Amino acid sequence: MKYEHIQLAYFLQRKNRFVASCRLKETNEIVDVHVKNTGRGKEVLVPEATVALNFLPSSKRKTAYDLVAVKKQDHWYNIDSSAPNEVVFNALLAQTIVLPKLRGRITLVKREVLYGKSRIDFYFETDQGEKGLVEVKGMTLENNRIGAFPDAPTTRGLKHVRELIQAQNKGAHCYVIFVAQFANIDVATIHEAMQPELKETVQTAMTQGVSFLCYACQVSASQLEIVKEVPFDLEAPFIDPLK
Repeated sequence: MKYEHIQLAYFLQRKNRFVASCRLKETNEIVDVHVKNTGRGKEVLVPEATVALNFLPSSKRKTAYDLVAVKKQDHWYNIDSSAPNEVVFNALLAQTIVLPKLRGRITLVKREVLYGKSRIDFYFETDQGEKGLVEVKGMTLENNRIGAFPDAPTTRGLKHVRELIQAQNKGAHCYVIFVAQFANIDVATIHEAMQPELKETVQTAMTQGVSFLCYACQVSASQLEIVKEVPFDLEAPFIDPLK
């Protein structure tokens, strides 16, 4: 995932879930920007944090910039909620992400497929006649080399896992893939303190055969690239860095 028109800025404040104020590094101009992630991001979006803005002016947009990444200490974190889907879509087609439990090779991937009352990110088929669903979640919370999801309660994510349980029980191969917006983690888990019900539902899903995977990414101001798979462990001892 590459961005072609990046400008650096300093984060000032979040006006609401979708809009923030930033000060351009080159000109000191204060601009409103679209935040491409409705999660809180409170551990990285702090006043004066260096951020990467993708400049995409259009008469159809309310702002000319998308906030796509933020720098914390020496590391960039991609917070573009659309980026994980693009990365996984390309990786599935290129077979650089290999889904466990499949006999065949993926030959078809469709985006945004309606299942039950949800839109699941991807539907796929293999050359062995297998069919399945993949839901992708961006992971932006990390502490002590442990990545965790979510950074805010997610009713949508909870519903998706429940839908995948139903699909798995009807014979589909179902997966949740977490795309961690950092490379320096050793394990991924569910942020139980943030949403205990999600952990319970994920535990049920795992016992029913739904697979949970996590891929860590190398992030720069202008790029997001998968570099390694990390284990997903529900019992990893995650501590919220802001508690």
